[in-house]
Amino acid sequence: MSKFRLFSDPYELGPGRCAQIWTVDITTGETSLLHTSFDVHLEAPNWALDGKTLILSGNGKFWSIDAVGGDLKAIPVDDLPPVTNDHVLEADGRTLLVTALDGQIYRVPLTGGTAVPVTRAPDLSHFLHGISPDQMSLAYVEFPFPDFSRPSELVVMSVDGTDRRVLATGEGHCDGPEFTPDGEWILLNSEAFSDVPGHAQIARIRPDGSGFERLVESERVDWFPHISPDGELASYLSYPEGTLGHPADLPVVIKVVRTSDWSRPFMEIDLFGGQGTINVNSWDPTGTKFAFVAFPTDPSGEPISRLYDSSRQPDPAPSK
Repeated sequence: MSKFRLFSDPYELGPGRCAQIWTVDITTGETSLLHTSFDVHLEAPNWALDGKTLILSGNGKFWSIDAVGGDLKAIPVDDLPPVTNDHVLEADGRTLLVTALDGQIYRVPLTGGTAVPVTRAPDLSHFLHGISPDQMSLAYVEFPFPDFSRPSELVVMSVDGTDRRVLATGEGHCDGPEFTPDGEWILLNSEAFSDVPGHAQIARIRPDGSGFERLVESERVDWFPHISPDGELASYLSYPEGTLGHPADLPVVIKVVRTSDWSRPFMEIDLFGGQGTINVNSWDPTGTKFAFVAFPTDPSGEPISRLYDSSRQPDPAPSK
């Protein structure tokens, strides 16, 4: 029996499903399959700072895989409950900050070792998504443990677990808070702009709680905005109209936009996925591709990538 008090069991693959790790080149629209698993419910890829490794959660553990494909490798960590799919890489490139299924945030060494608690509030669940560029602040959503019936609150706190501040985001649930690379904004999804339950939309707010505004107006249900390292591009997960929450095993679309114009995606990727597909930022360090996870029943199928007006592609890197 686990010594930790958990709010749920780790996710498992649905009947007949597999987990596939994909990358997509945003200049060409080409998708590449890295790995297919029939026993580990892989989720939420982070890209290591070296650009050579992906880190994922799955079956309550952490895993690594070479960014061009290969075998999964388990990351052995002591004193850590089973983990969720919420994790961010620290600037040193050697540690992850993660949310575990006891609702607490931990610091985890990527090479394996012992987890160190960051929060120690057993009456609260913390779902971490963002760390500020100066590495001083964390952004997460919070619920009373283990009651998820009430709307979440957006919280910013210091990386040592002190100076907790709740930011007002109106009525309804919010999730996925992530700092922009300049530290000026926190991106998130929020239900505050609709009277329809569960109708999440992409929004932003300043870290001091000012300037809360919607970025995308859509009939679909949009979650988990992730910004590229240079701040010029963003991806997010779009669910069918009427979806409640961010469930697994649905036909979804990953949309990619310029942050100067969130209204018109220049790329869309159709796949079977949802929960676990891009819960965390999965842009590579160069900002030319990102990773995602699909959960199809037919492992021979491929996500459908649509690259629109080529003039909307990012500017090419300057020649040396």
